[in-house]
Amino acid sequence: MHVLALLHRWIGAIGGLLLAVLGLTGTLLVWRDELTFVAHAGDPVRADPAALARVVGQLSNAARPIDRITFAGDGLGIHQVIFRDGGGAYLSQAGETVARWSASWQRPELWLFDLHHRLLIGDTGETITGVAGLVGLFFVVTGVLLWWRTRRRFRLRLWPATMKSGAIVHHHRDLGVVAAPLLLVSLVTGVLMVFPVLAGSLIAEARSRPPKLEGQRAAPPVRDLAPLFQVAAATFPGAEFRRLQWPRKAGSPIVLRLRQPFEWTPNGRTFVYADPATLAIIGRADPAGGGRAASIREKLYPVHAAKTGGLFWKLAMSVSGVALALLGSLAVYAFWRTRWNILGAKRRKSKDRSQFEMQKNLAPTKR
Repeated sequence: MHVLALLHRWIGAIGGLLLAVLGLTGTLLVWRDELTFVAHAGDPVRADPAALARVVGQLSNAARPIDRITFAGDGLGIHQVIFRDGGGAYLSQAGETVARWSASWQRPELWLFDLHHRLLIGDTGETITGVAGLVGLFFVVTGVLLWWRTRRRFRLRLWPATMKSGAIVHHHRDLGVVAAPLLLVSLVTGVLMVFPVLAGSLIAEARSRPPKLEGQRAAPPVRDLAPLFQVAAATFPGAEFRRLQWPRKAGSPIVLRLRQPFEWTPNGRTFVYADPATLAIIGRADPAGGGRAASIREKLYPVHAAKTGGLFWKLAMSVSGVALALLGSLAVYAFWRTRWNILGAKRRKSKDRSQFEMQKNLAPTKR
C-alpha cells in the first residue's frame, strides 16, 4: 500500500492539472448548446429537407470554399458552416448569417472543444488526452483502495474544511470515492473513443469508409442538392438531416449524414454517398444493419458528452467533470505545498545550524 500511495501522489502531482483542465472543459461542453450565444440559437427546428436544400443553395455564392455544414438540431436551432480555411459561420434556419469567425479561437464553444479533445495541438493532443484518461482510471481504482483504510473517517464535503494539506487529502479521498462511479463512466467512454482497440472485439469493428469514385473528378461548385435530399429522405424515412460534407479531394463523394430515431449520436451514423457531378447515389451506410460492436461504439460519445439521458445525465456528467477538476487541482496544490513546506523547513534548519556554528566559532574562548 505504501508503494501504491507513493505512485498515486507523485503521478497526481504531475498529471493532476491536465485532468483538472479536462474535467472543467468537459463540464462546460456538456452545456455547449446553451452557452452558444448567437441570435436564433433557441429557434425550434423545422425538419424540412426542401428548406435545407434552399439554404445549401444559397451557399453557392460563398467566396470561400466550404468544407461542411452541420444542420440545426435538438438543442441548437442554427446551422454551422465550416470553411476550408478554418473559418466558419452560423446561419439561421432561414439562411441569415448571424455570426462569423476566421479562426476557431474566436468562438468559445469551438475553442473549448478543441482544448478538451486535442489540447489545441491536433492529433498528438488527442493521444495525450487518451493517456490522461488512462491515468485517471488508475487514480480512481487506486484511490478507492487507499480510501478503504480510512473509511471510518468518511465525511463528504464540497470543499476542504481548511486549505491545509491534511484537510485537502481527506476531502480528496472522500470526494473521490463518492464520484468514482461517474468518473469511471466518463473516463472509460473517453478512453475508448481515443483508443477503441483497448476494448478488443467489443467495439473494435471496422468503420465504414466512403466509396471511391471511378476516375478523378474535380469537385464542382456547390449546386442545387434538392434531388439528393429527396432521395435520402425517401431512403431513410423519419431520419434527421444532420451534416453535409463537400468533397475534400478529387475522387471523393459528397457525404450526407443523417440520424435515425434509434441512434444516440447527435449527428447520427447513417450516411448517403453521392457523385458530386451527377448526384447519383453510389453508396449507403445504415447502422440498423450493424452488429453489437457498432451499436456499443455508437453510444460512447453521447454517454460521454451527455447527449442522451436528458437533464439528469447532463447534471451527472457535470458533477463528474467538477469533481475531476477539484480532485486534480487540489491534489497538485496540496502535494507541492507540502513539498515546499518541507524544503522550507530544511532550509531554515540548515540556516539555524549554520548560524549556531558561526556563533560558536566567534564566541571567546575561556582561558
